Amino acid sequence: MKIKHALPLAILASLATGQALAAPPVAPTIEQMAAYPAFSGFSLSPDGKHIAALRGDGEERVIAVWNTADLAKAPTLIGASSMKITGVQFIKNDRLAVSLMQPLDLRLGDVTKNFLSKLMITDLQGKDWNEPLPQKRANTRAEQLVQAITNPTILDSLPNDPSHILVVNNVGADAGDVYRVDLRNFKSERIQMSESQVAGYVTDLDGNLRARLKQDVGGSGAYISAEFRNTEGKWEEHFRSYVKDRDQTEIIGFSRDPNIAFVLSNAGEDKALVYEYDIAARQRKEVLFQHRFFNANRVLVNRSRDAGSDFGEIRGLGYEGPRGDDIEWTDPDMRALDAGLRQALGITSQKLRIVDPATGQSATIDYPVERNITINGSTPDLSTVVLTVDGASVPPEHYLFRNGQLSLLAKSYPAIDPRSLGSTELVYYKARDGLDIPAFLTRPNTEMCGAGPWKAVVHPHGGPWARDTMDFDGSMWVPLMASRCMAVLRPQFRGSDGWGRRLWMAGDAEWGQKMQDDKDDGAKWMIEQKIAQPGHIAMFGFSYGGYSAFAASVRPNGLYKCAIAGAGVSDHKRIWSRYYTNPFFRQAQAPTVDGLNPIDKADQMQIPLMVYHGDRDQIVPLEQSVWFVDKAKRAGKPVVYHEIKDYAHGPAWTREIMGDQLRLIDDYLTKDCGGGGL
Repeated sequence: MKIKHALPLAILASLATGQALAAPPVAPTIEQMAAYPAFSGFSLSPDGKHIAALRGDGEERVIAVWNTADLAKAPTLIGASSMKITGVQFIKNDRLAVSLMQPLDLRLGDVTKNFLSKLMITDLQGKDWNEPLPQKRANTRAEQLVQAITNPTILDSLPNDPSHILVVNNVGADAGDVYRVDLRNFKSERIQMSESQVAGYVTDLDGNLRARLKQDVGGSGAYISAEFRNTEGKWEEHFRSYVKDRDQTEIIGFSRDPNIAFVLSNAGEDKALVYEYDIAARQRKEVLFQHRFFNANRVLVNRSRDAGSDFGEIRGLGYEGPRGDDIEWTDPDMRALDAGLRQALGITSQKLRIVDPATGQSATIDYPVERNITINGSTPDLSTVVLTVDGASVPPEHYLFRNGQLSLLAKSYPAIDPRSLGSTELVYYKARDGLDIPAFLTRPNTEMCGAGPWKAVVHPHGGPWARDTMDFDGSMWVPLMASRCMAVLRPQFRGSDGWGRRLWMAGDAEWGQKMQDDKDDGAKWMIEQKIAQPGHIAMFGFSYGGYSAFAASVRPNGLYKCAIAGAGVSDHKRIWSRYYTNPFFRQAQAPTVDGLNPIDKADQMQIPLMVYHGDRDQIVPLEQSVWFVDKAKRAGKPVVYHEIKDYAHGPAWTREIMGDQLRLIDDYLTKDCGGGGL
């Protein structure tokens, strides 16, 4: 059936989520924040007959599978004995893709402490388990390690084929080769022998390999080419982007006409856009989507050939808005569904000012600031939909829309009072050189914490080629600090990706310099706006954010009472020497990593510092923290160090480790921070 544009929704009584609670808000405990979500990762089978999700149960997570026609019946539970389940997703009506992990120690001279990850496929009862592509027997410990930390990739679930999927092998001599796998017997047929330079394939709406990205080096430097397969089966280059220029052009999909591709590109633009491309004519056609303030990022196309479904129809267009993956629905039925769900759930929009860092131009838009909808899966006719509602200060809630009725499936964190997490908004402030810096500001709940100004934390993201969003922070760092009555500012400092080319490239070779000024200017802005108490501001970051905390601890005349560096880079000269072993890293990012090297000034720390790092971290080596701490301690500087056993670069392996990390942050900010707490 087709959903009509005037969409009726019947709401069950269990959806009364907007009622005011009589009791005052209560801050969550460490144990509540460290716990696995009660339910998470909901996935809908293509035919809409079953739902799967992860159920948290103490230290374990199991897969729960329900029949959508009888949700009152207890679900089938699927567990794992030796590994922990970390994700689940339907790939066929009767097949689930399941990701699992466990610690792994391998001795290659020294002991390498890592995690083993596996992708497996099972049935709806969890009785039949298979690897998507069985690996060859490892002959050496080095091969064993590579196999343990590398998995095949599901390239295409082939929604119109009930039995097959496409899988890319990622390890060994045939890495990059593409296989068609029969899920009835797990026999595989290689359909594409790859080459060492190939970085990935793109299929058309019928699952045919039609495009690929290829990395190579030419006379003008390292580049990435986008190639199409011609009618004779040969690959032909159509686009070439040199990594030193930071142009990014890639094929992201195909239209109903297999000769028309969708191309995502920022070449010559500050913001990436999507345009249609005529493959045979080698001709760029009309721009399909361009957002004035944000990068476009995807095209949502209906791939189902089911009766009553418009095969190949564009349903929506995605862009990197405040939530990072916002969607403008173009299909009338999707717009009607979206509007009806928002009305039923009481999701309203507020006025939101947005600014373009490239031009300084601004606009005011209507935007769902507090809560928003994410559709996780739907049947082709939209009669059955699984969706999640969350916000920066709203823990995820999961719903089923089926045959005109909407029902609450589960809340991920039912014990956490959302009111205690304050409120979050997108703000902009001026850096000292006039650049507009986006930031996410979380204010504490005034009923619980009183009116501002409050104690505050500047909380830079990792990367640095990354960004924050307005979704719920599953790391629990922001909820932790906000619920402890601290304002939290997450600056999208220069060097952040996802806000346009100018902001991104403005961070080149400005580590600890202008990039750090942006964070300090955010702290000054909070003081000027009466949000932060002068003398009661800290900096806390992880990974590159940990580097920022190291930098804050050694820069003179700072604004911070203390800092926390989680798994931070203290010596960027040494860490990047291990990563820049190929021309793509060397030419794309190496020239951008320069500036203040915190290890050089560790003996000149200006403020108290807490450092923590996991002993299984294979992204930022543990010694990056040890070097800094040892040098600072020798100079008598106030530094506290915690090495967390069995912790990697996230996520935490056990709930105890998760709780230990949160408790370290909580205790340092509220009790220590150089004495007496922040």
